Amino acid sequence: MKIHACVSCEGFPLTIQISSGKEHDRQHFIEVMEDIKVKTDGRPRTRPLEVLADAAYDDTEIRQYLRSRAIKSNIPINTRNSKRKKRGRPTRFDEETYYYRGTIERFFAWLKMGFRKLASRYERLNVVFKGLLDIACFLLCWKKV
Repeated sequence: MKIHACVSCEGFPLTIQISSGKEHDRQHFIEVMEDIKVKTDGRPRTRPLEVLADAAYDDTEIRQYLRSRAIKSNIPINTRNSKRKKRGRPTRFDEETYYYRGTIERFFAWLKMGFRKLASRYERLNVVFKGLLDIACFLLCWKKV
């Protein structure tokens, strides 16, 4: 079972989904991005200003999706994907803002260290596992506020 999450720069989870362990993470990227809803005074925000992701998400479909929604992508180029040099406009990558990608790694570390039941995955039903994951995210947010 894999956990797919989108986290703000402060470490608050914006959306969380689970999937089977066989599938690659980038297959669920668009689903996770579509699930973002941050409540505000008016309409909820459904689009972040910038997305920081590791090199596993270096895919033309993901970059085109982000470009179509006017979201800046800060994804390094995966050297394993490119057998020959890509032509056209170079992709954007800013090392200074990429530093904040460590927030998602820290978020998963808090989940695995603070809630050991999530790390070992004892539950058989996905609904129960997702419920425990939601409770863990609530408790992490409550500690920060």
